[in-house]
Amino acid sequence: MTPQSVLTIGQGALEMMLLVSAPLLLTALAVGLAVSILQAATQINEMTLSFIPKLLAMAAVLVVTGPWMLATLTEYLQRTLASIPHIVG
Repeated sequence: MTPQSVLTIGQGALEMMLLVSAPLLLTALAVGLAVSILQAATQINEMTLSFIPKLLAMAAVLVVTGPWMLATLTEYLQRTLASIPHIVG
């Protein structure tokens, strides 16, 4: 196993992590920004106000994108496990 193959595997894992986590992170970012703008416009300075909208939006996104996330991770794991003999050998 060469250092280059280790770096390639690590890079693939990081790319997969970013790809799978992007819908949830972008949803939290968008909802947080919208609530922050609403708070600034209405001058409501409650720190916990953004928690419930973020939670509901992220739950909805997880319901919508959950099957895709699971399929993507399953495919990645199958490819990784199938490549073990080529990497080691």
